[in-house]
Amino acid sequence: MKISKYGECIYRGNKNMGARLRVFLTSEQDRTLLNLKTADVPQKVKDRAEVIRLNAHGWYVEKIAAHVNWNSQTVREVLHSWEKYGLEGLWELPGRGGKSKWKQEDIAFLEETLKKEPRTYNSVQLAQKLESERSVKLSPDRLRRVLKKRGSFGNEQGRVIKTSKIESSNKSSKQT
Repeated sequence: MKISKYGECIYRGNKNMGARLRVFLTSEQDRTLLNLKTADVPQKVKDRAEVIRLNAHGWYVEKIAAHVNWNSQTVREVLHSWEKYGLEGLWELPGRGGKSKWKQEDIAFLEETLKKEPRTYNSVQLAQKLESERSVKLSPDRLRRVLKKRGSFGNEQGRVIKTSKIESSNKSSKQT
């Protein structure tokens, strides 16, 4: 039997199956994992917490894997990660995925440019401006997606005009 500071794990051999992996949780740990269901955390973290709780409630690895539609090896990795790192093992390690070529300050610069200058820019022009003044190379398409996600596309006048057109069309349809 191996005991960690986060919970107790037991490994027992069985003729028909591999080693039995079982996690035991304190009531506080169980409550913490249950609270993650409704917390503002990534879905992966919620799924991993559920896997740990199901195992602690007596479910076998294969049954959990079928229930959450995962490979049984993935379930084992989650349980081993819980044993080794505890609650921290539920989150992704930093450094996964591609790194951003831009910083928040770069997008704030573009937003300020759009507010200050009276002219209208398209995404190609904004990408060129960003490259020439901030040495940040983004494709116009990527820049458009970043700005759209932030809700800061177009200049202020364009937003006002767009809003006015929508409001006026709604008003006219309500009057008829």
